[in-house]
Amino acid sequence: MKESMKGGMRYFVVLVFMLVFHVDQFFAQQAPTVEKIAEGIRPDELKKHLEILASDSYEGRETGTKGQKMAAQYIADYYTSLGIEPCVNGSWFQTYPLKRVSHLKSYATMGTQRFEMIKDFYFFGSDQSTFEARDIVFVGYGIKEGKHNDYKNVDVKGKTVMCLTGEPLDKKGRSRITGSTSYSDWSMDPGLKVELAEANGAKNVIVINTNYDAYMERVRYWLEQAPMRLDNPKHPQDEEGLPTVFISVKMADLLLKNTGTDVKKYSSQKKQKALKVASDLLFHMEREENKLNAENVLCFIEGSDPLLKKEIVVISAHYDHIGIVNGQINNGADDDGSGTVAALELAQAFTEAKKSGLGPKRSILILNVSGEEKGLLGSEWYSDFPVFPLENTVCDLNIDMIGRKDPQHENANYVYLIGSDKLSTTLHRISEDCNKQYTQLALDYTYNDPADPNRFYYRSDHYNFAKHNIPVIFYFSGVHEDYHKPGDDVEKILFDKMAVIARLVFHTAWEVANRDEKLKVDVQNDFGGE
Repeated sequence: MKESMKGGMRYFVVLVFMLVFHVDQFFAQQAPTVEKIAEGIRPDELKKHLEILASDSYEGRETGTKGQKMAAQYIADYYTSLGIEPCVNGSWFQTYPLKRVSHLKSYATMGTQRFEMIKDFYFFGSDQSTFEARDIVFVGYGIKEGKHNDYKNVDVKGKTVMCLTGEPLDKKGRSRITGSTSYSDWSMDPGLKVELAEANGAKNVIVINTNYDAYMERVRYWLEQAPMRLDNPKHPQDEEGLPTVFISVKMADLLLKNTGTDVKKYSSQKKQKALKVASDLLFHMEREENKLNAENVLCFIEGSDPLLKKEIVVISAHYDHIGIVNGQINNGADDDGSGTVAALELAQAFTEAKKSGLGPKRSILILNVSGEEKGLLGSEWYSDFPVFPLENTVCDLNIDMIGRKDPQHENANYVYLIGSDKLSTTLHRISEDCNKQYTQLALDYTYNDPADPNRFYYRSDHYNFAKHNIPVIFYFSGVHEDYHKPGDDVEKILFDKMAVIARLVFHTAWEVANRDEKLKVDVQNDFGGE
């Protein structure tokens, strides 16, 4: 009988062991992993959201309009469906004030000659009612660098400085400033010329835009719609720099009529000498102002570590677009509907991770901003009045246009990365390691070059974090033929591509959120914005 009991007990122990082993194996197979959670960012889910947000009913989601507010509510409702609680005093929205300022009725006179806003000149954001230019000094390109000094022996104190855009070139098209075919910052940023004029005591500035018609094609919409700006007491935008007006070559030639030269002749000279331009030019600046407001939508997923959860990893995307232009709806499926719906899926992924007990250790803030198309206004407001302290913000991973393929790439399996190495070498390494391990995208750093004329580093919402010394990565798939046009629609979106890029963002954010140490800022920041 004892032997029989031993055999029965041995059988029972083996049976229990096998049952426990198989149950453990079953649950191990069913339990989510980081990879499985990332795979939950699916093309069909991205498409489902985008077909709504980029539909005609949202009227192009222009900041301050009904369509933008509909989009904000859709985003908030989705976060509610995930079981997340609002984090802005019981609300999903960080509302911020705006003012829309129009100068369309402005004009200029010179004797009996009359010049019209947009047709002949333009300017941004002046509170002045007049701009007198009775004592004009033409200083060529308005540059001082190395041996080149357009202000040498030239007195402009209390006078109007007039200068050309760009920089002097030799007969082979090489810059006389850089000595190569690469242009200097003087060509990229006319604000540098305004600052130099101010440093030399100028009263105001006239800039001759030598590419006036082409540039006007890009900015006409914003000028005609009336530029928006923050109604922000912390940074009154109307008080920045000297009063500055940009004029056409045709208008400049009329000003130069009595000097014996014109813009073409003057700019072709090897050396440009300063000229005194006698004039009674007077700009009449008519101003109309309207107040409105817009919303950022914030989704906060608290971290699991009692100490690290106070630190925030931000994932940002702007959900606004340019609205209705000339009667046509611009749905902005790629710009930035693609980034917006990627952010929604990332919120879902991090929520699932938290519910499964995986983490993340640090908190995640999904920051859906508006006002990007008006000058990064929503993200600027957040950085000026952060809901969570900027000193606790670890990095910003910004997604803006990841749904298309540009002409520079035959294969869609790529993404441009901008800014990843500008502040933190560790963030750059994490990004590359995550891509190598999980997504195998071709990482293109073309637009990360400081000399790139597009200056994309300064043109999306990550910059409002970078300027506060917070490491950033900007994810971007490039400009295409439908950029800021009615053709930017859902049927042209590459959802498989979007999903892979969103997974790269997820894995990068995951690594940053779960590492023991906070990212170190070990690279000097570039504050030279636009």
